[in-house]
Amino acid sequence: MDHRVDLNADLGEGFGAYRYGADEELIPLVSSANIACGAHGGDPSVMRRAAALAAGHGVVIGAHPGYPDIAGFGRRYMALSPREVTDSLLWQIGALDGICRAEGTRIRYVKPHGALYNAAARDQAPAEAIVGAIRLYDKGLMLLCPAGSALAAAAEANSVRCAREFFADRAYNEDGSLVSRSMPGAVISDERSVCERVLKAVKTGLVTAQSGADISVRFDSICLHGDNPVAVALARAVRSALSREGVSIKPFAAGDN
Repeated sequence: MDHRVDLNADLGEGFGAYRYGADEELIPLVSSANIACGAHGGDPSVMRRAAALAAGHGVVIGAHPGYPDIAGFGRRYMALSPREVTDSLLWQIGALDGICRAEGTRIRYVKPHGALYNAAARDQAPAEAIVGAIRLYDKGLMLLCPAGSALAAAAEANSVRCAREFFADRAYNEDGSLVSRSMPGAVISDERSVCERVLKAVKTGLVTAQSGADISVRFDSICLHGDNPVAVALARAVRSALSREGVSIKPFAAGDN
């Protein structure tokens, strides 16, 4: 068993007067922070606060770009061309990285958000567009994505370092995809269930799909969604469960933040 794993969360997703998630409480509990970049969520002030919090707690920062869809929180598919996807990601990554540099830190990886993440996991065109944006902006950035996905394949083909992700609070289909949020049980909020899933995945490399079948999962990082109302409690519970098993929480992305 690997005795270290990364714990990441999606953060900085508020907008204007609208608070979304609990960044102040959650950031100290994770090792990597996926900060929204102003497209699906986040605005300059929210992004800067999240970056400053992460830097202050020694948490590695990743860009969390999504479809330009504030109203739908980036969870609706958009038929953007590959060039449009690349251009949007260059804008989003650059915006967050500029804010990070002003706070004495920088981004170390990219994790697409929501519908863009799901589209790129299965389809070559958006996957290559995302990897293309990373290569154009900074070839040293890592990509966080599902193992065995089109996104992982595009990263490997273009010499972009890739880390694999497991979702602690989301149900899986037997093919390894995530159960649609429109389906019952897609989001898991029970602390005991989440901790059991995490420990099973860490110890055996398996997770029980919604059908009841065990499927293989390969991962370097465990994700908790910051917009889950019980995200802070889940993060504390997962950290405690891993600690009891002798598993340390360390960021997957190299470099001082």
